[in-house]
Amino acid sequence: MAIKKNDLLTLDIEDITNLGFGVARHEGQVIFVSGAVPGDKIEGKVIKVAASFAVARIDKLLSESPLRISDRCCVTGCTSCAYKRISYAEERLRKEEAVRQIFKKSGLDEVKISPLFPSPIEHHYRNKAQYPIALDKNGNYVIGFYAPKSHRVTEAASCPLAPQAFSDILELLRDFFKKHSISVYDEESGRGLLRHVYLRRGQVSGEILLTLVINGAALPCSEELVALVRGAFPEVVGILLNVNRESTNVILGDKYITLWGKDYITDTLAGVKLKITAPSFYQVNHDCAEELYAMARRLAAPKEGDTVLDLYCGAGSIGLSMAHLCREVIGIEIVDSAVKCAKENAENNGIKNASFYTGDAKDTEKLLDNAERERGAKICPDIVILDPPRGGCDSVLLRHIACTLVPGKIVYISCNPQTLARDMVVLRELGYVGDEVTPVDMFPGTGHVESVVCLTRK
Repeated sequence: MAIKKNDLLTLDIEDITNLGFGVARHEGQVIFVSGAVPGDKIEGKVIKVAASFAVARIDKLLSESPLRISDRCCVTGCTSCAYKRISYAEERLRKEEAVRQIFKKSGLDEVKISPLFPSPIEHHYRNKAQYPIALDKNGNYVIGFYAPKSHRVTEAASCPLAPQAFSDILELLRDFFKKHSISVYDEESGRGLLRHVYLRRGQVSGEILLTLVINGAALPCSEELVALVRGAFPEVVGILLNVNRESTNVILGDKYITLWGKDYITDTLAGVKLKITAPSFYQVNHDCAEELYAMARRLAAPKEGDTVLDLYCGAGSIGLSMAHLCREVIGIEIVDSAVKCAKENAENNGIKNASFYTGDAKDTEKLLDNAERERGAKICPDIVILDPPRGGCDSVLLRHIACTLVPGKIVYISCNPQTLARDMVVLRELGYVGDEVTPVDMFPGTGHVESVVCLTRK
């Protein structure tokens, strides 16, 4: 009999997805159950039916799984953390196995998946957070995260993954918004001012940068806000507005307005002092990133005469951490302000053998051609570092690296094991293979996992 909406079904939960849905089967059909844990036996109410699956919620928990624990998260109603109802030890095992299965399904059976490297800390590790703002039916400001697969904002201002200071700042902002009845952006009408609160913090420096993303050119009573924040939070070194008037899922617009202070924070990572602007890429888990970059250095093993090409370099943190070991570092990054930071970071650290260029990594061939004309010399990288966004690398870029640049090693750092496996299949066809992938848990509690691998020519 076909499953229908509002059906009550007795279900045994077999698995859990990286979005935190328990997985069950009923008469051969897959059913995803919010909040369920492998080993649970439940009575579930069907709330959605699609062609190949159904979604249910727990109506009654008939018997609890031995894996089920009290929520690791104190925030009621937030579903952003996939693994909040199982222990961190169990989460690590499931993430490692998930990476293993992704590579197996991709036909990369020869690749060994090493034991997952755990995050040194489980809570308060995030040095960056972007909080959407909404109004509830009673007109209260909701500051938190989007529920999975939706743009419904769930309250999570006190998220335990972020520093306590972030929660305190958000509460001050909530009171300020309420006092001045500042409007909230509505996606359907395109009206309203407040869109997101964006916070960055330096783990070593303690500096915090506060950015308000708005659908307009100014914030009412901004001078009062600056005085309030400066008085309550001396660790805040800059307060910015980011203007985003587009109807888009992209959080940040291109224009920044400095209300007060600096438009960047400083921090130290892998022995390199860094200047980091709001749009610059920077790993969200500082302590885990220290270990990840150490792994990347060991895999790259640059020698004194080597040239390292660092693609998607952000503010230059990875390449600069290797500069003392090699002849030269060349970085390419699409965010111009990040490239400016990378150049300043090199200068401030006394690193004279690093050059950085603004451009899309997929245009590396053109960018290097231009650099060669400026230098009057050929650029022949011995090692290529890849650290792309979740979408992975462009196939044209991979072909250029493997067939034209032909480095001895490609060290690939990925925040998405699916696109990493996809790109490794392409590189294998082009003559580069990786023997061992190491998952790194940069994002405890969530369904995401970082990975690093070194590929060499066959």
